[in-house]
Amino acid sequence: MSSVRIECVANEGYGIGESPVWDEKEGALLYVDISGRKVCRWSPVTRQAQAIPVDAPVSSVALRKSGDYVITLGTKFAALKWKEKQVTTLTQVDKDKPNNRFNDGKVDPAGRYFAGTMAEEIRPAVLERHQGSLYTLFSDLSVVKHFDQVDISNGLDWSLDHKTFFYIDSLSYSVDAFDYDLQTGKIGNRRSIYKLEKEESIPDGMCIDTEGKLWVACYDGGRVIRLDPETGKRLQTVKLPVDKTTSCCFGGRDYSEMYVTSASAGMDKEQLSRQPQAGGIFKITGLGVKGVPPFPFAG
Repeated sequence: MSSVRIECVANEGYGIGESPVWDEKEGALLYVDISGRKVCRWSPVTRQAQAIPVDAPVSSVALRKSGDYVITLGTKFAALKWKEKQVTTLTQVDKDKPNNRFNDGKVDPAGRYFAGTMAEEIRPAVLERHQGSLYTLFSDLSVVKHFDQVDISNGLDWSLDHKTFFYIDSLSYSVDAFDYDLQTGKIGNRRSIYKLEKEESIPDGMCIDTEGKLWVACYDGGRVIRLDPETGKRLQTVKLPVDKTTSCCFGGRDYSEMYVTSASAGMDKEQLSRQPQAGGIFKITGLGVKGVPPFPFAG
């Protein structure tokens, strides 16, 4: 795999870069900085990142069928109009838990927005346990809660045949699978398909490739790993020049480039001097696989 190239395309020192998603229409990469409270868009043409500030931790961004974007903001699902820099609340969850916020989110093949919550961190990956839940926002803006007792609700994606939902609760150190009903959006029969090795550290964001294999960003592990969900085997490890790799997605003209977000929050001066690209956005080429275009929210 000597053809694999890693490049830092946006060295902006984001606090917690997260939720990368390719916007084909704009030919640009969308992502958020959770602690920096901004939604960002990086253009490979201008090599510049634009940012829209918001008034709460923003943890995921997704495309919207009707145009523009949807985001998870604090404990709200919200709509974002990019040009107008306008945010509109769609609905709110976890109203009884003022210390909670959303974390990762992604739209399913039917256009529903899945996203989970967690308690606000005291320090990175240190928080009150079991405070989160996993939710789905439907196109009519109704919300279903799937389960609670979640620590850090994280990576999500769906199998190519849309019969399996993959999900990560970071502090379980496991990648889990559920049976998934595309018609209803219901999930069930949870099982672990991969337990992380010690050096892989904490599983974070996740995406799937066109061969049905999962890619998981390892927070504090400085890598993305490729897994076979059928056999539970790790197939490949790509190491990055930063430890706090947070999430990954495929993008570019033919979805053959991988984009990886990272974090700098919780790092001291010495650590930052050793990893000057911490909090940057990375592009990986030469993986020899392609990704699946993201689904837009139908509402």
